[in-house]
Amino acid sequence: MQKVIILCVGKLKEEYWRLACAEYAKRMSRFADFSIVEIDEERLPDSPSPAQIKKTLEKEGERLLTKVPSGFEIVSMCIEGKQIDSESLAKKIQETAINGSGNIAFIIGGSWGLSDEVKNASSFRLSMSKMTFPHQMARVMLCEQIYRAFQISNGGKYHK
Repeated sequence: MQKVIILCVGKLKEEYWRLACAEYAKRMSRFADFSIVEIDEERLPDSPSPAQIKKTLEKEGERLLTKVPSGFEIVSMCIEGKQIDSESLAKKIQETAINGSGNIAFIIGGSWGLSDEVKNASSFRLSMSKMTFPHQMARVMLCEQIYRAFQISNGGKYHK
């Protein structure tokens, strides 16, 4: 069975976000071994310097990359990534299953984004939109899109 992990910085604070992610995880269980792994967010002062931000990104990036199991494709969620539609995401996930181990890790950074190290370790950089979303909402949206991708690939009615 294909394995899909969402690695992310920070925890979901509100119960409704946790419930939404849990619902998509439950739905995906028939398609893939799906999990969400959270790492702690680094603390920064209210007005951090560029050097403090860079150091924070590096620390979070190191911790994120240590959580990626060996052989997993890495997809970085970042603003400069490529925007694709749901069908293209489904195809991308299918290609990973056909051409590689089939296992994929989507990485969502903290409020300052992702380190260059994480982005460079990625086989693909994905952007949800040019719009900015709260990280908690973005995580739920990514769960939904991964579920939708599996539905598309398996001819499900959900996407229609």
